[in-house]
Amino acid sequence: MSTPAEVPAGLPAAPEITEPLQEWHRLHVRMLVVRPLNEGVAMLVPILVLLFTGNGEKWRLIASGVTVAAILAFSYLIWRTTKYRITDDQVELHTGLLTRKQLAVPRDRIRTVDLTSKPGHRIFGLSAVRIGTGQQDVPGTDGLTLDAVTQQEAERLRVLLLRKGVAPGVASPEEAGAEPVALPESEVISRLDLKWLKFAPLSLSGLVAIGAVFGVLSNYADDLGLHPVQDLWEWLFEHPSLTLFAGFLVALVVVGLVLSIPLYVLQFWNYRLTREPDGTLRVQRGLLTTRSVSVEEQRLRGVDIQEPLLVRAGKGAKLAAVTTGLGSKGESNLLLPPAPLSVAHQVSRDVLKVGSDPTTLRLRKHPIAALRRSVFRHVVPWAVIAAGLAIWAPSWAWPIPAAVIPFAALIGWDNYRSLGNALDERYLVTRNNSLVRSTVALQRTGIIGWRIRRSFFQRRSGLMTIGATTAAGAGIYHVTDVGESDGLALADEAVPELLRPFLVDKSAADESAGDESAVDESAGDGQADRNVWR
Repeated sequence: MSTPAEVPAGLPAAPEITEPLQEWHRLHVRMLVVRPLNEGVAMLVPILVLLFTGNGEKWRLIASGVTVAAILAFSYLIWRTTKYRITDDQVELHTGLLTRKQLAVPRDRIRTVDLTSKPGHRIFGLSAVRIGTGQQDVPGTDGLTLDAVTQQEAERLRVLLLRKGVAPGVASPEEAGAEPVALPESEVISRLDLKWLKFAPLSLSGLVAIGAVFGVLSNYADDLGLHPVQDLWEWLFEHPSLTLFAGFLVALVVVGLVLSIPLYVLQFWNYRLTREPDGTLRVQRGLLTTRSVSVEEQRLRGVDIQEPLLVRAGKGAKLAAVTTGLGSKGESNLLLPPAPLSVAHQVSRDVLKVGSDPTTLRLRKHPIAALRRSVFRHVVPWAVIAAGLAIWAPSWAWPIPAAVIPFAALIGWDNYRSLGNALDERYLVTRNNSLVRSTVALQRTGIIGWRIRRSFFQRRSGLMTIGATTAAGAGIYHVTDVGESDGLALADEAVPELLRPFLVDKSAADESAGDESAVDESAGDGQADRNVWR
């Protein structure tokens, strides 16, 4: 159940609500130091190389000093040429010296406000405010960023930009005479439980961290004229060893397990999901880099319970929001980190404000033809690779993909087991995939269209894939490899009359060529059984 929120130590107090900043304001002057701290890390390695390589030539010291001075000068120019203001109608940002940029975001288009504090920000009590509009069709059009303002000002801007209307007040929080308006307490929906750390190794985040570190080090090594990846690859081909390969995998897994727990802590420390009095859901998390993402509840269109294979084996899951203004990739839409599946269902229920989580509905199974199709798609690529290596590669190469084939068949079978769909009064529920099983509960009122796809092999098997299009999340959510009649009946029942214009009378369809499948409606008004898909 939801409980009143307690403000953790170190966080800014509840901000006062004031009217928009009609006058132009600059970012905080401390950004002159913060920006080099946050973005100058990439230049740290070249500077160290200049300082500590060679025989102490004077030009290396000069080049290092010039590099640091250039970074500081660039930061000053950005600060000096950047200003912003917030009016009743929009948020405006002007920046640039040689090329001036003037950005404006209408306040009624604001979907999210993301507060991010990197280590450099936190040292100086600053935060970056990311204002998102959800418009991601054109790069650079999705809102704007104020980097950086004080943490108190960032919190005040979050409240100001996400609430509707303009409350009476003063022009800025610093102006004398401002009387703060007390806000109701937040409600805590979920907070971090240290028992969830057991899911960290199962999420394979440690392996991702290894890949990221390896990529960065490889880039720097290439800059120094070294090519470790290429040299290692050539050496393995010249000295193939099953023992060496197995030892490498074991070492990789061990290091990944060791790194996964601290990485989980870095990402999700102080995690809290709260319902704010301004009608938003707010997720706060992070140890070194803290992040706060606020989403208006009225723009929430559903939830997505994600179960990576190993996390699912440990009876765990993540929860993501299906909402306008946030995509489906990355962690901006994350509502719950890897946690017990029961907790994910509970949080889903509380977020949607329903008595029973729709993702727990009993799902309708898909035809057995979908099993054959799933196994075929997972097995055939590995069989082709094995055959190709047997012909053109050394004799030791082809057994590797051949050994993967049984596991691919199991994944194909599990992928079929994961398929399913259901309807209730408010939500369409669809489940797909095996490696990361996704169960989406999408509001039926949020469905704006249907995309129906039937490949050559699907038509021969009597299957189709139906995609529910929406303005939220990924933009489309699929009911994969469902029977033709069941799929059309599902779409027609989920959003009545939306698909009806594309169905024709069955008796007329039997007389015309090109009609392929009849609809056998098992639920609804009983009329679709006389119709076929055009």
